Parts: sequence; C-alpha cells; structure tokens
Amino acid sequence: MTRHFLDLADAGGDAIAAMINDAIDRKAARAAWPKGKPDADAPLAGHVLAMIFEKASTRTRVSFDIAMRQLGGSALVMDAGSMQLGRGETIPDTARVLSRMADAIMIRTDDHAKVEELARHASVPVINGLTDRSHPCQIVADLLTLIERGHALPGLQLAWLGDGNNVLNSLIEAAGLMKFTVRVGGPSGYEPDRGYVERARAAGGEVVLTQNARNAVAGAQAVVTDCWVSMGQHETNAQVVAMQPYQVDEALMAAAAPGATFLHCLPAHRGEEVVDAVIDGEQSAVWDEAENRIHAQKSILRWVFGQL
Repeated sequence: MTRHFLDLADAGGDAIAAMINDAIDRKAARAAWPKGKPDADAPLAGHVLAMIFEKASTRTRVSFDIAMRQLGGSALVMDAGSMQLGRGETIPDTARVLSRMADAIMIRTDDHAKVEELARHASVPVINGLTDRSHPCQIVADLLTLIERGHALPGLQLAWLGDGNNVLNSLIEAAGLMKFTVRVGGPSGYEPDRGYVERARAAGGEVVLTQNARNAVAGAQAVVTDCWVSMGQHETNAQVVAMQPYQVDEALMAAAAPGATFLHCLPAHRGEEVVDAVIDGEQSAVWDEAENRIHAQKSILRWVFGQL
C-alpha cells in the first residue's frame, strides 16, 4: 500500500517517534559535513521527488531539496503557475503523470482537499508540505528540536500564543499522538479546528483553550507562536488588534517554566507576534528548528518509502 503523509495521524505516534530517532542519528552522523554530501548509505539513491509549490516557500523548498540530496536522490521544483496545472489540467491527471515520472510528490498549497485528491489518484507517496488546514512536516521538526533541548514529549506542557492556524492544528494532533498538553492562548473567534481538538483529546492528549495569555504560558516548558495572519489571508486591523495581547515578549516568557524553549516556524514578523529579545534570546531554538526541517524531511521521506 502506498504511504502518504498528509497529516501526522497517517503515520501514527510510533512512526513519528521512529522518524525523530532516525533524524537524530542521521544528523549526528553527518556533523560538519558539506550540506550537499550524501549520507554514507544514500538510502534514496536514484529516487526523484517532484515538488509542487502553489505558495511561497523558503524552508520547505530548501529543506526538501537538501534532504533528497543527502539521501542520495534528487528533487524537481515546480511552481504551479508554470505547470499545466496552472492552465487547467486536473489534479487527478497531474497525479497520474507525475506518478509515472517521479518516485514521490510533495505539494505546498492552499486547500487541503487538493492534497487529498492528489493522493487519491497518485500511485506514489504524496507529502503535505503545507495546506491551510495542517503542516505536519513542520511539527516533526519542532518535536525533534524540543527533544534536542532536553524535553520529553509525554507529559510535555506546551503553550501556543495567537492564531488557531494550520501549524497549531498539527501541533494539537501531535499532542494526541505523543500524549502531551497544548494550552492555546488566543482571542475568541480564532480558535483551532474543532476536529483536531476533539481527536487529540480522544487520543489522550490535553488541549486547553484560554483567552488569557498568562494562563496559557504558566509553567509551560515550550512556548510557540506564529504569524498573526497566515499566508494568503487578508490582514485586517481587527485581527491585528485582537492578537496584540498574545505577543510573546520577555515578561510572557518569564511566566513560563524556567528554561522554557521558544519556537517559531518562521518567517517571523518581529515586533508583532514576538519581540527581538525573545526570538534572538538564549531560550530561542528557532534556528535549530529551521535547520531541523532538513533532518525531519529526510525521515519523513524514508517513512513514505517504507524504510522506517
């Protein structure tokens, strides 16, 4: 059966743990190597990843490209606007063609239904590189970063500040799979997807929704935020005003547990969701988090190819 990675639940908790362990081992094994040098075993030698971008990208584009190089394979970068997909070719037809020409497909798009349709008609693995609903690849890198910082996932107390967006949805999904707590501090009307919340709670994760930023961060071992207005959304003054009480500043970090780790998937709007003193401070792991996109993508790729 073809393995797709559209959400974290497609893999499950045990597989995510295996991905993280594999990423830790591979990252250590190639310390100080040139970024483009293949891993010693080159497990995806000869394999090609087709990457479709309907949204702007820095970390996803570079990390998947470098991930394939380090695994011994190669990647093709395609912007939807320059493909026949941008001229009306259907998603099913695109899936069928790319399945004949590449070994896997990664797509970064808006509507999650597009990723699901691509997976239904592809005979090769499809990976969700981001949709408006979820961002599972980012969360594998985030969990890897937290473990590197000495945090155990079961029982972890994590705070999220701001908009209930795609990254938060996947983080909540991870809470259910890996059995930790997410306390969401955000304004009314900007809550995460109810389905993700209910499934996480049913799976044994704890999800707390509060409109009080200090209640969200109290005792948290990790504090996470993201842009107040997600890519592709129209920014309104009302939304910016509503988000201002959830800015992660030095006082808010001080209310978290001693030594709490700060994460942000980037790009950051400095002076909005986070201040310079936090993102550039000693508790920030955002640059490790960004680099870890490479190591996380490698393990995700190995999983969809049945190597984990």
